[in-house]
Amino acid sequence: MSFIIAIDGPAAAGKGTLAKRVAAHYAYAYLDTGSLYRAVGVAVTAQGLPASDEPAAVRAAQSLDATKIAAKAIRTAEAGEAASVVAVMPAVRAAILQFQRDFATNPPNGAKGAVLDGRDIGTVVCPEADVKIFVTASAEIRANRRFLELKTSGSAISEAQVLEDTQERDRRDAERALSPMRPAEDAHLLDTSNLSIEAAFGEAVRIIDKSMR
Repeated sequence: MSFIIAIDGPAAAGKGTLAKRVAAHYAYAYLDTGSLYRAVGVAVTAQGLPASDEPAAVRAAQSLDATKIAAKAIRTAEAGEAASVVAVMPAVRAAILQFQRDFATNPPNGAKGAVLDGRDIGTVVCPEADVKIFVTASAEIRANRRFLELKTSGSAISEAQVLEDTQERDRRDAERALSPMRPAEDAHLLDTSNLSIEAAFGEAVRIIDKSMR
């Protein structure tokens, strides 16, 4: 059986960086589930359609090829917003859900475990995960992290706008009727507001190693 590690949390809390480090540490397969929704959102808007066009979003989700996701295209602020819009659509979530579960239970390349990061991995996608970690940080700190990332990529968006977008995404993700973002009851909370990535990684490994005993 695959050892499954679910890492959830809001945008820019550091869960993606942490999940990659954890996967590399244990030689497990890694899946950024948020990239799947970003790819769907980008596929829709690239057609000149609004991300809210549900039929187009469903078609994009059903034909999604995770190996062909363009990393640069899905890391823009617009892609993040589009992802949050399509992620509330039941049919889009259903189209992606089975892919995520198959990845977790049957990791590629013979890996003995899988690390998935997202917003509902521990509550919906893999409620049976062996370890669940909910990574969080204050909205202000997360907005600053995202602003610096966008600035490096050449975006002209202001930090105030990034904070506003972050708070709106948090509200939408937490209040959506289907699979709202929330910690699983048995999740370990990891606040990275005042932690370096090294310190956060060390704490995550401590949690995971303890669960493996």
